[in-house]
Amino acid sequence: MRTIRAAVTGAVTLSLVFAATACGGGTAGGSGGSNSQPKTLTYWATNQGTSLEADKKILQPELDKFEKQTGIKVKLEVIPWSDLLNRILTATTSGQGPDVLNIGNTWSASLQSTGALLPWDEKNFGTIGGKDRFVDSALGSTGAPGKDPAAVPLYSMAYALYYNKKMFADAGITKPPTTWAEVDAAGKKLSKDGKWGIGVEGSNLSNNIHQVFVLGKQHGADFFTPDGKADFTSEGAVAAVKQYVDLMAAGKIVAPGNAEYAQNQSLSDFAKNRTGMVLWQTPQQTFAAQGMSEDQWGVVPAPVASGAPGQGAQTNSMVAGINISVFKNTKNLDGALKFVKFMTGDEEQILLNKTYGSVPPVKSAQADPAFNSASLAVIRDTLAKSASALPQVPEESQFETVVGTAVKELFADAAAGRPVTTESVKAKLDKAQQQMPKK
Repeated sequence: MRTIRAAVTGAVTLSLVFAATACGGGTAGGSGGSNSQPKTLTYWATNQGTSLEADKKILQPELDKFEKQTGIKVKLEVIPWSDLLNRILTATTSGQGPDVLNIGNTWSASLQSTGALLPWDEKNFGTIGGKDRFVDSALGSTGAPGKDPAAVPLYSMAYALYYNKKMFADAGITKPPTTWAEVDAAGKKLSKDGKWGIGVEGSNLSNNIHQVFVLGKQHGADFFTPDGKADFTSEGAVAAVKQYVDLMAAGKIVAPGNAEYAQNQSLSDFAKNRTGMVLWQTPQQTFAAQGMSEDQWGVVPAPVASGAPGQGAQTNSMVAGINISVFKNTKNLDGALKFVKFMTGDEEQILLNKTYGSVPPVKSAQADPAFNSASLAVIRDTLAKSASALPQVPEESQFETVVGTAVKELFADAAAGRPVTTESVKAKLDKAQQQMPKK
């Protein structure tokens, strides 16, 4: 994210994660495979920047720095979000993965359940300076509760509401919205003459999940019971999904074409003065790439029903971010641990998070003045006070796929003028729940 581009994966492929067992330590072949050379590591990085090539240009000097310090060469591959989860799942079953890889933090428990990733116990955390270096919200998305984490936080993000200052001024809106009622009112003023109030990525499954999870919290729903069973058809879950889709269906403040958006097109519309608001994580790079200067947009915390953001019903973001993991079957564990220590060290945390517009999950790095800007202060405050981790359950990846698809289909209904009712929402969510593993 980044701009984080969420993974869109198939349920059949996702099922591999639950059949997989711990990798047995076989040497992998081909590009990106774990290797037995003590002076070489393979690293799968996530697409955080405006392109894969931009990420390579950002990361390669840092990898060269690591090689100069340690003598260990890092072979880099930047993988698009659309391919990443499938690539990782294939690696967990074949044993032919990288030594070190980035993962979306919402996948931590799912990938942990394969047994393929190195557990970060007290000893392993000790090699990188200890667990207490990291902020609690980021650690909350590193694996299932009660188990040693499967990953270490690398980049932290949260959602906020970004607004187009020119469009707000032209519509006579003097105050950015902080509640859903205010979003609706502002959206109606903005939605005229071919312009629209707020953008969504209606075909982006993970983004759909992020938004309806937060709305679920605001409606008192978690989508999973305390013992980890899918609970997609509760009154709160249905209300959350309907509220999100109703931005297009009933409220008519989202362009129907947004039902097909999955690749940050809503951010492009925002930068081109076609959409007045977007809920996003850290889009500064994307805005700049579109020619939008920082004085052309503003940011406020993502909306709640009323009052100020906080925990529980006042949750206004999921804990977004990227974690870094080590494949358990690496032939260069010592080098892999050194690399994670390097990437989570203060110097790299400040440099990379500053470059990507994210917030360091390392406490000491957050103190750098680079993270005191108005926009990053909103993100930091959200992570500290009002963000919640997505359910840390093994089935989280399937949850993203089946419920994300249900929301995508409901947006398609809204775009086509078909009614979106409480009953139709519940039917889609019931269908999604039937696709989950039975417990």
